Amino acid sequence: MALGDSLTAGVGDPAPGGGWRGWAALLAGALVSDDAPDRAAEPDGGCAGTAGADPDPARSGHLAGGPYAGVGGRLDGRPRRVEFVNLARSGALVAEMVEGRLPAARRSRPELASVVVGGNDTLRAAFDIDQLARALDLAMRALRADGAVLLTACLPDPGRALGLPRPLAAPLTRRMRALNTVVHVLARRYGAVHAHLAGCAGVTDRAARGVDRLHPSELGHRLLAREFHAALGRRGARLGPVPSVEPDGPPPTFVDGTWWLATRGTRWVFDRCRDLLPDLVRQAALESGHHLTGTAHLLDARARAATRGALTATRGAPARALRAGSAA
Repeated sequence: MALGDSLTAGVGDPAPGGGWRGWAALLAGALVSDDAPDRAAEPDGGCAGTAGADPDPARSGHLAGGPYAGVGGRLDGRPRRVEFVNLARSGALVAEMVEGRLPAARRSRPELASVVVGGNDTLRAAFDIDQLARALDLAMRALRADGAVLLTACLPDPGRALGLPRPLAAPLTRRMRALNTVVHVLARRYGAVHAHLAGCAGVTDRAARGVDRLHPSELGHRLLAREFHAALGRRGARLGPVPSVEPDGPPPTFVDGTWWLATRGTRWVFDRCRDLLPDLVRQAALESGHHLTGTAHLLDARARAATRGALTATRGAPARALRAGSAA
């Protein structure tokens, strides 16, 4: 079961016949094989990792069917049919995922659930690390309580990906650092299989990014699938062959980028100018002022304190039983 935003929906990796495929579908096709080795070989330059030990790495249950269903076996290696469904929605915020998608995901009682989301929140003026931490904690806690093995990832810096000037990029960098810190802590807390994508050179290389620079290209999605495949292998899952890095189609070109900007990209820039840009300009002015006075470290310290407070608050979340099919 895949939960998330456009990254997990597959934007940047066209599917045969139309629509998007993406890393989650590629991973689903390589989860299990009757004759697979006990562990997957880690791809060269792998950045994936495992956050904490999970005493129950597999449990019986049923995964809801999806268009990329395949035949394989359970995480413990016993043959059975494994099916995949992608509930990710392009543009989704963390709170929207929890309110609109988590109940359906829980009703299906997945054995393996990916929760990779939050990038859109960092690109909104209303960014709130407290709200993000509460929502992510609720989602992971609920799915783990249902017995699912979790897949999580820390995300690359959007300011650097877009090539923004430092005063504009620094606030986005700070937000992404806060989000990734929350994800790291919650991944350890709930024994998630975690992929370290923020500093993974292969995943963040220009060739692995799509025409908009924010989403992976087909190659990027294939590299993401390999990272998760390697992390699951280290957890001891019985897996099929590592997803190939050979793309089905050509890489994006300069012409592709120009066409995207002239069509869909213009709309995206307009939306962000109405929402993020005014706030980002204010943040950039604040950033520049602190930089001139040599006090930029105070902004970092303030962000770290806010992140610690948000995580501390999740520790005090109600420990009541979570009913499958409900968001809380």
